[in-house]
Amino acid sequence: MSAAVSEGAGAGGHVVRVNGPLVEVEGLAGVAALDIVEVGDRRLPAEVVAIHEGSLTAEAFEYTGGLRVGDPVAGRGQPLSARLGPSLLGSIFDGLLRPLADRPIWLAPGSLERPRAPARWTFEPAPVRIGTEVAAGTRLGSVAVGDLEHRVLVPPGAAGPLRWLAGPGEVDEEESIATVGDLSVTLVEEWPVRRPRPVGERLRPFVPLVSGQRVIDLLFPIARGGTAAVPGGFGTGKTVLLQQIVKWCDADVIVFVGCGERGNELADALADLAALTDPRSGRSLLERTVVIANTSNMPVMAREASIYTGMTVAEYYRDMGYDAVLLADSTSRWAEALREFSSRSGELPAEEGYPAGLASALAAFYERAARATTLGGTEGSVTIIGAVSPPGGDMTEPVTAHTERFVRCLWSLDRELAYARHYPAVTWRRSFSRDAQAVAAWHATEGRVGWAATRARAVALLAEADRLASVVELIGLSALPGRERIVLLTGRLLREGVLQQSALSENDAYCGPEKQSALLELVLGVSDRCLALVEAGLPVSAVEEFDFAPVTRARDATGPDDAQAVLQLRDEVLAGLDGLA
Repeated sequence: MSAAVSEGAGAGGHVVRVNGPLVEVEGLAGVAALDIVEVGDRRLPAEVVAIHEGSLTAEAFEYTGGLRVGDPVAGRGQPLSARLGPSLLGSIFDGLLRPLADRPIWLAPGSLERPRAPARWTFEPAPVRIGTEVAAGTRLGSVAVGDLEHRVLVPPGAAGPLRWLAGPGEVDEEESIATVGDLSVTLVEEWPVRRPRPVGERLRPFVPLVSGQRVIDLLFPIARGGTAAVPGGFGTGKTVLLQQIVKWCDADVIVFVGCGERGNELADALADLAALTDPRSGRSLLERTVVIANTSNMPVMAREASIYTGMTVAEYYRDMGYDAVLLADSTSRWAEALREFSSRSGELPAEEGYPAGLASALAAFYERAARATTLGGTEGSVTIIGAVSPPGGDMTEPVTAHTERFVRCLWSLDRELAYARHYPAVTWRRSFSRDAQAVAAWHATEGRVGWAATRARAVALLAEADRLASVVELIGLSALPGRERIVLLTGRLLREGVLQQSALSENDAYCGPEKQSALLELVLGVSDRCLALVEAGLPVSAVEEFDFAPVTRARDATGPDDAQAVLQLRDEVLAGLDGLA
């Protein structure tokens, strides 16, 4: 954004009322809804949310303490926009995409403008001839950002003959690198955060996003361009699960939005990202991550804007042809910001005090996820994973209930599993994946024809084991037939040997797809052999007394991608079972 107020923007307004983040202004003409105005001597940014006759209502993105009636207000003549460019990767920003590097511990309220250190990049032009007609999305060149090729494209809405293109060499972010028609193109562009960036065509998601977490990839997979919610009460491991996905998923770019969460958790996550090595590039994992921090002690309405800022950044990389993942922790804190402002503005409350437009706002946010053909003709995607923090673990509260309607995957966290130290505490009782069928079709094209049947069998066995556990509490284990006792045994092996995963283990923090399938084959193969032995006349008690510790320890005893060692262990366990006959 430019430092000066745009020509034609409103000026000469003044504050008439301040109520927390709500500011009422009079005397300001030429301002539209969603425009940014600057309030007071400190030029606090605020977004216009209502206009009535000669007055307007704005939500301030900064702390409004010290504002007085009569303080000046000026319009910027543009909506809240994100400054997009090569400096995003590897950096941390606040909810309005202002850099937090080299800022003091306590942030003083101020304008959107921040001094920026001059950044220079080595530009490599694309083979485009001067005079060629170019459209939005056409690649003009690239700069290297770490191990990622940052592609410089013709901005959306621009088109015309390419009149000039810079040669190879160092350029400043603000320098022109091309002229398209009458438009000067630089390495950076601005985009209104509440407006989705355009695409050529939305495509059906079907390629799985590999997270490295078995309970997700095997039972409740998500496709690239899909949406997922992670609801769970306090202490169920939401933040750790999201951090594991940040560290290990196979996306090209990660955008992590810390929306109203505790600052020490975000600081720990940043330290982990900086220390981890990206398995694809060998460099720091932080280099392909954009972190947007709006912690619980930062301005509440900037929290509301932060998820839109993060989405705009993710769409920016999607337009380059990359697969981006947006992780928001948590959308409940975002919804609480909506509730606080609506109550101060006198809006009629709906369920539990949330605004009536909560469902529409959630739907509009998750709708921006997509796998798409970009304006330049390449394919890219944005996958959204949002944590939900229901108060008291109440899964019927409005944010959780509405979110379940709009996402394609639900990874519900269970307090009982967490207290039993079963992590990730994703319960198979309430979770679902509407992408499972599409992902199964993709696995079939890759030669894994039995993937869908194996997944369905594992889910069915877990459900039957839960049902039988309730029966055992009433009549005891010895009253069950042999087959049902083997089902209970299989359910335990699935939980302990496949679904449990340690974020602190070098071998188990990440699990590659081949090892995931091998572990599932190990448990199901052992189950089949146990059932065959019982049906052949072996007492079920003899099977239950067999040492299954190698099965449950296989996940931690073998390397993250060592499927062959798991299959070898399966053969050894099966041979041991055969010795019981």
